[in-house]
Amino acid sequence: MAAGGGQAFAWQVFPPMPTCRVYGTVAHQDGHLLVLGGCGRAGLPLDTAETLDMASHTWLALAPLPTARAGAAAVVLGKQVLVVGGVDEVQSPVAAVEAFLADEGRWERRATLPQAAMGVATVERDGMVYALGGMGRQGKLPVTAFEAFDLEARTWTRHPSLPSRRAFAGCVMTEGSVFSLGGLQQPGPHNFYSRPHFVNTVEMFNLEHGSWTKLPRSLRMKDKRADFVVGSLGGHIVAIGGLGNQPCPLGSVESFSLARRRWEALPAMPTARCSCSSLQAGPRLFVIGGVAQGPSQAVEALCLRDGV
Repeated sequence: MAAGGGQAFAWQVFPPMPTCRVYGTVAHQDGHLLVLGGCGRAGLPLDTAETLDMASHTWLALAPLPTARAGAAAVVLGKQVLVVGGVDEVQSPVAAVEAFLADEGRWERRATLPQAAMGVATVERDGMVYALGGMGRQGKLPVTAFEAFDLEARTWTRHPSLPSRRAFAGCVMTEGSVFSLGGLQQPGPHNFYSRPHFVNTVEMFNLEHGSWTKLPRSLRMKDKRADFVVGSLGGHIVAIGGLGNQPCPLGSVESFSLARRRWEALPAMPTARCSCSSLQAGPRLFVIGGVAQGPSQAVEALCLRDGV
């Protein structure tokens, strides 16, 4: 599928993970794909950590996580991988922040989240880790918090909250803005008893101006979806799979061209899934594990190729 400017999108399939996982935490470091925690076949959070050597296409075991968790976020900071939030064995949100020190092959604890949460989205820029949304303890309602962790001062700063209450939205940073896409929207306090519903909402936070903008209906995603993969490839925001208004996971893929300001259909996933982990590594957007008909071992990547 052409993306303009001689670019094209295609899927690449990698060796499956040794461990089936849903809501695993993924990072890329020095040519290795790290997969941490998640939920296994028994439905309980894992402390298992594995890595795929991208050169040899082989999987190896790493030191287990100090806190077994699923649905955590990860940020790579040089030789460290920060694991943030998630849910524990008793289905309670986790405030713990732990760092894997790649050179030493061990884990260290860091400053905890101000509010325990699962389903948190994180992005990193200029030494700041931005944490958006997630789901809090009370009534399992979405959190609209937007916070930043200063890596040098090791302190948290609160930013203007997300405009709408959405759980399992997609988040990506590109061109100086944070985009928050789709999700399962919960009603606010004024209509608490109405039902949650899937949305194709697109909201944008301008880091320079410090404010949120809700994009018009004409710029919303084509599919309403939650619990999906989102990334940025070659000037496009890409939304992959997830759950929608169909009885099974979505296989559809779409991209928003920042230059043309419109959504376009891309090649469908080889394995339709939701609850996947994702990772941006150069011209590839990895989609890892998740749920197809059951917990998945699949490792696939949407690739951007020039001149295809």
